[in-house]
Amino acid sequence: MKQLLILRHAKSSWADSSMSDWQRPLNERGLRDAPRAGAWLRERGLLPDVIITSDAVRARTTAAAVAEAIDYAQEIIIEPSLYHAKPDDMLAVLRGVRTDALTVLVVGHNPGLEELVEQLTGEHRDLPTAALVHIALAIDEWSEAGAGAGSIVDAWRPRD
Repeated sequence: MKQLLILRHAKSSWADSSMSDWQRPLNERGLRDAPRAGAWLRERGLLPDVIITSDAVRARTTAAAVAEAIDYAQEIIIEPSLYHAKPDDMLAVLRGVRTDALTVLVVGHNPGLEELVEQLTGEHRDLPTAALVHIALAIDEWSEAGAGAGSIVDAWRPRD
């Protein structure tokens, strides 16, 4: 059994219209909500063995804030292919995770994350910014991750 934590990046700023989508930083609300997602994980003992994030600024900043909140001391894996990825792209990344990792946190973007949750569990979940879904995967190896392999254990949204 593997545990997958799916986190949509926290709220980003649209204040500077000259910035590309990839460059957008977190806004004040995002800077507040990202550590709260980490606190939710810590309270439940859901401490990832691996954190993988999109390379977009808002996703990397979200991943770093969560890592700090849970005292994650390992390297955060920055994966450019997660930027606006489709579910199959995300599954390809997950299938490459080291075998001994029991719990993995993926930080990325919609609509791909919502589609991934649905593909893995058969359930649709809305993922507003900084929303987190905990999925139990009935697999022994990350290479086995695929459609229907999981079930939703819990979920958190900042307004909860």
